[in-house]
Amino acid sequence: MFSDVINSIGAGSGINSAQLVADLVAASTGVKLSQLNERSQLNSTRISAMAATASALSTFSDAVKETLNGQGFVGELISSRAELANATVLEDARPEGLPATVEVIQLALAQREMTDVFASASDPIGERTLTINNSAGSFDIVIDESNNSLAGLKDAINASNSGVTASILTDNSGSRLVFEAQEGIDNAFTIAQSGNPTALNLTNIASAANSIIAVDGIQLTNDSNIVTGAIPGVQLSLLAAEPGTNLTISGDAEPLDVRSLVTEFVTAYNELRSSLNAATAPGLLGGSGGPLAGDRGAREVKRQLSQLTSTQLTDSGDFRTLADIGVRTETDGTLSIDDTRLDAALELDSGAIKLMLEPVLESETNIGLSGALDAISTRLQEEDGALKQAQERLDSIRESIEERRVKINDEGDRLREQLQTTFAGLERQLSILRATQSYVDQQFANFDDN
Repeated sequence: MFSDVINSIGAGSGINSAQLVADLVAASTGVKLSQLNERSQLNSTRISAMAATASALSTFSDAVKETLNGQGFVGELISSRAELANATVLEDARPEGLPATVEVIQLALAQREMTDVFASASDPIGERTLTINNSAGSFDIVIDESNNSLAGLKDAINASNSGVTASILTDNSGSRLVFEAQEGIDNAFTIAQSGNPTALNLTNIASAANSIIAVDGIQLTNDSNIVTGAIPGVQLSLLAAEPGTNLTISGDAEPLDVRSLVTEFVTAYNELRSSLNAATAPGLLGGSGGPLAGDRGAREVKRQLSQLTSTQLTDSGDFRTLADIGVRTETDGTLSIDDTRLDAALELDSGAIKLMLEPVLESETNIGLSGALDAISTRLQEEDGALKQAQERLDSIRESIEERRVKINDEGDRLREQLQTTFAGLERQLSILRATQSYVDQQFANFDDN
């Protein structure tokens, strides 16, 4: 009789209550966690796509700047007589006037003075005060009992910030101290001595001199062998003088013409825009859209880039925007070139177009192409910019998903505890029922025996 009741509720049937609890908890939390995982995966994809968008925008802006920094127009600079001088493009400058003819007439020299020879660098040289006088001022070098040696004098000079440095030269005959200034006549110095009747003898081994060069026949003097300004946008490093000998500084590539520059820019821009279009494509007719479909931050990136052709790059001249030279925005946001209009603009004044794309001096109203792209990138990625806010919004969603995941798992843990308590109570009741059944069965067996 009682066995039917027990079997009806599963007692004694081999049911695994632990597995049953696990299955019930999984049934309760599984769907929620599955949906949450889908949201998390989608959000992670969007975070990655947004980061890629920000990176692509910055990379594109940097690439355009690199092309327009002058190096892109001339390539690496080369010297026809590298043993006499070589050249590099100055940072953020545009080389002009190349190729240029240079004659190195004279190198800049640093004044050098040398003491007599002492037996060693540690031998006493006599307490005294040396006063270095140069264009930077007057500097007292005190030699007393604490530093009475060539080594002590060297350290005191190098610590004086006088613009004069000292070093010790040693050979088989002994040690001597060499005073040396920086290159150029303006850095020449004198040394006065006091406090000791015996003067420290100094011998001049090199007199200060300025460098002298001729660039395209114009003679120029500088106080260094590193010369800037002689060729616009170029730094010359003078290595040896050879009066009467000319060398040529030029680029190792043909200058990038304006048409090629505009074409390369449009091609690179269209690659960026096509990637953005794919990332923001809506899902149509049941198809899957791009990871940033509907994202307002991505839409703002596209909107601002679409305004590039109408952005004023310079405040003077016949050509002030990309649209003025035939670059136009198509309906999908990519750019195209009106060849007829560009050809007419090039024929009218190709130099003005180059200056529009890359002003010699940038200002708020002369920003050039790289400046316009920098402005877009900055606006989008500054604290209240569309990209920055989009990334923060996606990060907030990610945090919310993780908080929800923790909550669901906590709810599952509480349900597990409740079910375990319920099944434990059920097991106790079943144990009582089994004991009662055993007693009753025994009593009925006794009745049968009687």
